[in-house]
Amino acid sequence: MEWIYPIISVVIVSLVSFIGVLTLSFKIEKLRKVLIYLISFSAGALFGNVFLHLLPESASGNGFNISISLSVLFGIVVFFVLEKVIHWQHCHMPIEKEHVHDFAYMNLVGDTLHNFIDGLIIAASYLVSIPVGIATTFAVVLHEIPQEIGEFGVLLHGGFSKSKALILNFLSACFAIIGALIGLWLSGISDNFVMILIPFAAGGFIYIAGSDLIPELHKETKLFRSVLQAVAFVFGIILMWLLLMIG
Repeated sequence: MEWIYPIISVVIVSLVSFIGVLTLSFKIEKLRKVLIYLISFSAGALFGNVFLHLLPESASGNGFNISISLSVLFGIVVFFVLEKVIHWQHCHMPIEKEHVHDFAYMNLVGDTLHNFIDGLIIAASYLVSIPVGIATTFAVVLHEIPQEIGEFGVLLHGGFSKSKALILNFLSACFAIIGALIGLWLSGISDNFVMILIPFAAGGFIYIAGSDLIPELHKETKLFRSVLQAVAFVFGIILMWLLLMIG
């Protein structure tokens, strides 16, 4: 029974990869205006998940100790290296940029590894509790929507046809399922797996929200839109707080 929720969740996350095809009927400028508020909401949800779900659960046993701090920092470092070495030109809104064919493959490799880690994180979250798993899944989905739209755009600019870009993006997303299966298997071998991976996930989410999403928001300087971004950001945090009520 403990396998059902994480598997359903990663399947949903994988299906998000098809959202890119919906953008073909939208003008780029209009799409960008909508995406920026989703990115704001996603950043708030990621931070909310870290500080309201993941870190409190990590500290619920022996308190907030040095092992948790090191795991958080390890998560930040891993996501930094992943983006720097493999995915170094990654952007959550690369619709307006041109990309060479070689980079499209490198982008695909980086996204595949990222999806695999997402699967591990979702599996570990459900092993802590169903509410934590749901909150983590929701945060990942919110983050994946603008990312997958971006990945689809990168593949198209890289020279792939629409159908091939969709298939490759989906296959890459399916590595979340593989990650979840391996995560569930590892949890049966080592009891320490979850306690290491949860703060690691927190570090990864802190990096994504702080390094990738927040800088995108600061590109908007108009007062009214900036206020709407702040409101969306706060609502993302509130949503994670409301999910605490499930438990």
